[in-house]
Amino acid sequence: MKILVTGAAGFIGSHTAKQLLARGDEVVGLDNLNEYYDPTLKRARLSRLQSEPNWRFRKLDLADRSGILELFKTERFDRVVHLGAQAGVRYSIENPMAYVESNLVGHTNLLEGCRHGEVEHLVYASTSSVYGANKKMPFSVHHNVDHPLSFYAATKKANELMAHTYSALYQLPTTGLRFFTVYGPWGRPDMALFKFTKAILEGQPIDVYNYGNHRRDFTYIDDIVEGVVRCLDKVATPNPEWDAENPDPGTSFAPYRLYNIGNQGPIELMRYIEVLEGCLGKTAEKRMLPMQPGDVPDTWADVEALVRDVGYRPATPVEEGIGKFVDWYMSYYRNGQG
Repeated sequence: MKILVTGAAGFIGSHTAKQLLARGDEVVGLDNLNEYYDPTLKRARLSRLQSEPNWRFRKLDLADRSGILELFKTERFDRVVHLGAQAGVRYSIENPMAYVESNLVGHTNLLEGCRHGEVEHLVYASTSSVYGANKKMPFSVHHNVDHPLSFYAATKKANELMAHTYSALYQLPTTGLRFFTVYGPWGRPDMALFKFTKAILEGQPIDVYNYGNHRRDFTYIDDIVEGVVRCLDKVATPNPEWDAENPDPGTSFAPYRLYNIGNQGPIELMRYIEVLEGCLGKTAEKRMLPMQPGDVPDTWADVEALVRDVGYRPATPVEEGIGKFVDWYMSYYRNGQG
């Protein structure tokens, strides 16, 4: 298939592109290489793909309406994996307009491109952050998610709603994937594992929010990518049992689906840090701080819909995943790439 992967220089996007190329798909990667974090890391991720014969890269902003529509018109993609977005809960408090441009305008441009380009299936990234003020655990796609706690989460919830309208109006099959705290090699520098590792190795204290009482459904990158690819291959279809008087938020009368991709086993943040300390052979100096605005104390994914529909359950233990991240981190910075 000919597949567009947006956010291809990003953490999840680059891994997904590599997996699709490995199985023989033709992949066009799109990214604007913005400076939300060090573009050097983004370019290094892209360099891993450059030798692939079925790979091409386009530097383009999702908010560039004419550019996006021209891309779809000339390339005629079979399917689209939309992973490009402005990420980060905390940054959305500081700079909400960046999220409007990328996550709202950009997502609309992608939907329009898919609609007019007659794309067979759009798979796009959502987030566990949409569960917001929900307390019922584990988080299920069948739960209502109308109480986001960050503007980032609100834009991602909006993405799900926007996708549904295109599925309903134009019969465009769409699948939204709510990712739960992704980590692993080539990860984002603004994420906890990356920041913790850098600080510990430099002998600096680490900031531990909510006084260490967080629990997170940490999900290893390979598990995320496997879920993405399997969902891409299973084109969303209407739910024949959907009931308008008792509507299920995770499915629809339209070709629309939502899935959680998480490890289905929340880990205490202090345990996560303990495993990292063991891998590094150093103990962290911890600066215990209150919970940050927009954050949620716990996440826990119910992935039964994913298991039922695509036959996959993420299961990489944090001991294995953190070990692989540390090996990559030490190699990447030792070799002078970063």
